[in-house]
Amino acid sequence: MTRIFDDPADFADDQLAGFLDLYTDRVRGVPGGVVSYRTGTPQVGVVIGGGSGHYPAFCGTVGPGFATGAVVGNIFTSPWAAPAYSVGKAADQGKGVIFSFGNYAGDVMNFGIAAERLRAEGIDTRIVIVTDDVASAEEQEKRRGIAGDFTVFKVMGAAAAEGVGIDEVERLGRAANAATRTLGVAFSGATLPGEDEPLFTVPDGHLGLGLGIHGEPGIRDVAMLPARELADLLVDEVLKNAPPGAGRRIGTILNGLGTTKYEELFLLWGHVASRLRDAGYEVVDPEVGELVTSLDMGGCSLTLMWLDDELDPLWRADAYTPAYRKAAAPVAELRAPTADEEAEADAVVTAPEATDAARNLATTVRASLDVMATVLTDNEHELGRIDAVAGDGDHGRGMLKGITAAVDRVGAQGDQVGGAWRLARAGQAWAERAGGTSGVLWGAALESFGRALGDSAQDYPAAEVTRGVRAFADAIVELGGAKLGDKTLLDALLPFVDELEARVGDGEELAPAWRAAASVATAAGKATSDMRPRIGRARPLAEKSVGTPDAGATSMALIVTAVGSVLEGK
Repeated sequence: MTRIFDDPADFADDQLAGFLDLYTDRVRGVPGGVVSYRTGTPQVGVVIGGGSGHYPAFCGTVGPGFATGAVVGNIFTSPWAAPAYSVGKAADQGKGVIFSFGNYAGDVMNFGIAAERLRAEGIDTRIVIVTDDVASAEEQEKRRGIAGDFTVFKVMGAAAAEGVGIDEVERLGRAANAATRTLGVAFSGATLPGEDEPLFTVPDGHLGLGLGIHGEPGIRDVAMLPARELADLLVDEVLKNAPPGAGRRIGTILNGLGTTKYEELFLLWGHVASRLRDAGYEVVDPEVGELVTSLDMGGCSLTLMWLDDELDPLWRADAYTPAYRKAAAPVAELRAPTADEEAEADAVVTAPEATDAARNLATTVRASLDVMATVLTDNEHELGRIDAVAGDGDHGRGMLKGITAAVDRVGAQGDQVGGAWRLARAGQAWAERAGGTSGVLWGAALESFGRALGDSAQDYPAAEVTRGVRAFADAIVELGGAKLGDKTLLDALLPFVDELEARVGDGEELAPAWRAAASVATAAGKATSDMRPRIGRARPLAEKSVGTPDAGATSMALIVTAVGSVLEGK
């Protein structure tokens, strides 16, 4: 359990401030994360990242021979696009930037958006996604990224330090990912700051096989094993998934998840090393310790990277970072960026002229956001509990952070803005603060809602509002890639939109049509209990999720019901 904090909601930001103060001689803070001071020779920027709670991943491995920068998200939550863009821009030295991160939907979307922004500014930006977790899927491209992040990041950082071009760094990163496999086990669940209970528990005398690093439980529980048999399990399962044509040299990591003692890892390593050598493998520069953690989770993981003549020297190469140091790195050449290198243009965006109708609509938007904040505050812990059954348990907190940011942003606006402008700014604030998959989806959807309405109309009849609602839903469908029946928020949202369109099309007024559609959404959200997730983090844990409704669908139903009360004047 995390005991040292002020406001749990600010834990990620507060710990980063302390980290930056501690390592100010080698890294510097930029909006959204950290970057290394530069050497005399420009190199490809390798920018890594993800949620907090995994130290030393990710900011702990920023430095010569490793990553150029790290984007820091909230606890177990992917960072949103703006910080990724900020860190990527700060890390660019004129040689291009490569984003690398684990294969999670929120990371893929947010880093993808940031990459597009950098490319639009002329910065060559590539993406290398880590997919090493053998327990999460049969096909490698569908697998999660867990402790294999470290090997992929290490290879690219070493290649960049050698001065090779971006094409080569990208190619080597993909080669490292293709050569890396990981399996983890959990002995106990992680506990979010401010919470009293872990995200999941493991039955006494058992371990969870195939855990995730965001507090996700294992794929299945198995009886606890003596150290030697646990080593055999880890080694055999990873070797079983060896890449085609793999050789006999392997870079190896035995990784602690947060509370497993180093002495336990050393003991286990003795068995792992013996088992690997007996199988005819050459163990190259093994690493044992906490490299990719999950707050206070008890457990460990074994990562193997099959080495060839290209990957071997990069795995062995020198590095010097706050949390990882190998031999003597060229620290003496580090320098701070010049003023020109740090300069960033901040675009000033002003609200367009709004009609009286648009300003009246803004009042309704503000009231709707306020009531959404109330309902999400009241249900934060229940939404987190639902999400933790087959996910990371952060849905309630993420939604509350998003709506709080949206309310704060619109509260800072004047009275002359229109409803469309207010929706768009609320969406941007939501995505910025909430992060993760739901954060970016809600942010994009609210912006689309605003664009569909505009602030120049003389009236906003029910049909026009309904058109905006459809644009809201279409944005989520397009960006998230889910469909009806995948056990996502769409399973409540799409029936709501269909019912609203049908009733408004028949001439019904907006308030009663919305109320009826909200009832349909509530029933549809509850019906997700019988579904198995087909995408996202919960997919590998599909059976565990049966009997529990989807957290996103549940929050969506709560929200449309609450907004209905505003439309009815309650």
